[in-house]
Amino acid sequence: MQTVIVETRIAAPPERCFLLSLSIDLHVQSASQTGERAVEGVTQGLIGLGETVTWEGRHFGIKLRHKTLITKYERPHHFQDVMVTGAFRRFEHDHYFAPMQDGGTLMRDVLLFAAPLGPVGWVAEVLLLRSYLKQFLIRRNALICRTAQHEEAWKRFLPTQ
Repeated sequence: MQTVIVETRIAAPPERCFLLSLSIDLHVQSASQTGERAVEGVTQGLIGLGETVTWEGRHFGIKLRHKTLITKYERPHHFQDVMVTGAFRRFEHDHYFAPMQDGGTLMRDVLLFAAPLGPVGWVAEVLLLRSYLKQFLIRRNALICRTAQHEEAWKRFLPTQ
């Protein structure tokens, strides 16, 4: 099993960052390089506690499906999504949002994952998947950051705060 941790500082309030992280539409935009789209469950807008989304996209040249469930939801501080079905043996993603003294947010992603296939999967985790997933999160968080900090952009994805 591997752990990926990514921290992103955002000059926007935690509530906005939290909700943007739950936006299906923003996620689709951030994953455009994989052609990822929501195909079942919540397919647009904001996802919430107990709801699922099935993502379909092309990773490593292979079309994959990944169904996740929001298992924890403590607005605006934390939520967790867990893989229900997909290519991984285990996939848990915790999203944390802590207020900073300057009024911004420290967004912290903690992703635990394990590949299938025993020792072969472990080699793939170490040599390929860990870096790939970290870069995926960094790209996603960069878009969340830009959107949250832009005076008008975040309003396209969220109900009026």
